[in-house]
Amino acid sequence: MPAIGAVRQIALSAGRNLDATLAFWRDVLGMAVHARFDPPGIAFIMAGDIRLLFTDGIPAGTVYLDISDLDDFHASAVAAGVPFTAPPTLVHRDTEGQFGPAGESEWMAFLKDPAGNTIGLVERHPPQEPNRTASRPS
Repeated sequence: MPAIGAVRQIALSAGRNLDATLAFWRDVLGMAVHARFDPPGIAFIMAGDIRLLFTDGIPAGTVYLDISDLDDFHASAVAAGVPFTAPPTLVHRDTEGQFGPAGESEWMAFLKDPAGNTIGLVERHPPQEPNRTASRPS
């Protein structure tokens, strides 16, 4: 049996307007287009070593991306008019170290791109980090 390796590519909807979807990923998330092919109207953005493929004709998906300074990003994006479906919120205290170093907490915020893809922004914090509370007001 062959060995399965790491995730290589994730397909996300481009909706009917590839330009608008790519502009959101560039302007809001700061991620550059790696390659684009017209025709057929597909584009790739690199998230670390993983290709994000944007194309029409597939359902919207969900992707989780690591981010640093989630609170600062959220504040500046909201001030610029970017709507979030959920603000930064504590989702998990990893007391056992199942997903990283034991004791870290995992915070997430969610937003959608113009094609309807959900983007989860994920930041992990060391144990007992000062000035963090268990929840944030909306």
